[in-house]
Amino acid sequence: MQDSQSSQQLSQAIAIASPLPRKSRQARVVWRNNVVTVGGDAPVRVQSMTNTDTVDAVETAIQVRQLAQAGSEMVRITVNTPEAAAAVPYIREQLDRMGEYVPLVGDFHYNGHRLLTDYPDCAQALSKYRINPGNVGKGDKKDKQFGQMIEIAARYDKAVRIGVNWGSLDQEIMAELMDQNSKRAQPWETRQVMYEALITSAITSAELAKSMGLNPDNIILSCKVSGVQDLISVYRELARRCDYALHLGLTEAGMGTKGTVASTAALSVLLQEGIGDTIRVSLTPQPGEARTQEVVVASEILQALGLRVFVPSVTACPGCGRTTSTTFQELAKKIDDFLRGEMPVWRTQFPGVEAMKVAVMGCIVNGPGESKHADIGISLPGNGEAPAAPVFIDGEKALTLRGEHIAEEFQTLVLEYVQRRYGQKA
Repeated sequence: MQDSQSSQQLSQAIAIASPLPRKSRQARVVWRNNVVTVGGDAPVRVQSMTNTDTVDAVETAIQVRQLAQAGSEMVRITVNTPEAAAAVPYIREQLDRMGEYVPLVGDFHYNGHRLLTDYPDCAQALSKYRINPGNVGKGDKKDKQFGQMIEIAARYDKAVRIGVNWGSLDQEIMAELMDQNSKRAQPWETRQVMYEALITSAITSAELAKSMGLNPDNIILSCKVSGVQDLISVYRELARRCDYALHLGLTEAGMGTKGTVASTAALSVLLQEGIGDTIRVSLTPQPGEARTQEVVVASEILQALGLRVFVPSVTACPGCGRTTSTTFQELAKKIDDFLRGEMPVWRTQFPGVEAMKVAVMGCIVNGPGESKHADIGISLPGNGEAPAAPVFIDGEKALTLRGEHIAEEFQTLVLEYVQRRYGQKA
């Protein structure tokens, strides 16, 4: 009996895991000839946000360009004062002069209706508006001020993200739902009422925007919270109830490993289920850390899931008692930094290079095997091994490096390999 069961199991191939297809409308975020599609059959997009003072147009433009060069396909900037709104066209001008046509997203809270009305050049220089329905106004002013922003977006054919946040949730909706909940025979938990309030606020605002003349394909929704399980619960239901493109991200995810791990855990579950069309990893930069780190993490999440490829991957062993030398660690970091640094130029010069695989291994146990599986790999000597480092190219041993300049020689080999293999495609 057991043998028959085993043979039956062996006759069925193990399913290959892959993210489910996404089912959403497709928005277009445009600047000049750069059209960033979001949703539908478009790739899951990476976006980020500056932390400069928007009034400083030069400094903001520099950071926008750095984020774009790191792989951010849209960059959001704070537009909170008349001075910031007046600076937006100059930021756009600076970027255009640099040949950087990444779309800019204006982040509006409280006074967006006035800023977009009073500064039409700002409204036109932005490619997308972020509107928070929780703070566009109260009472009779709420729909009027929301409507002013939507009317301008429709006039200039701009995309709009209706971004609900649990830290600034529409209190009128929350109060109404809490009142309804108190009348239930079995009341929901407060957290579940909050989930409903987030989703209700997002969808009703989207429907209102549509009734005001905004193209529904230009609507993107988000319901941000800071808890992993909360985010998963909210977005599963949001995706079930609507077909708008969805922006994913934990709000206030945190800094360092905490923010990275939390964002990765939440976004990976949802993306695997086919939920989410654009992502932002909201990391608090550590002192001295580049703002671009959040773009790197977002890109790595998509690349790890097999949804996108952005930069060549570097496979490196974690190290053990056979590799007490730090040589392979230093080489792996040097090669990874080298590849990332070259990608802004390589993307245009060497099509397909982002899918390249490089292996930097520390000893003979897995080193030769991993190196053979990579496009180009090197197996460094571990403790007690002969001071020689075989290099494998396209699965075959090509040569052996020796001496004190292995790192530099291997980097040269990687560059030559890129030029030879991917230069032909160009």
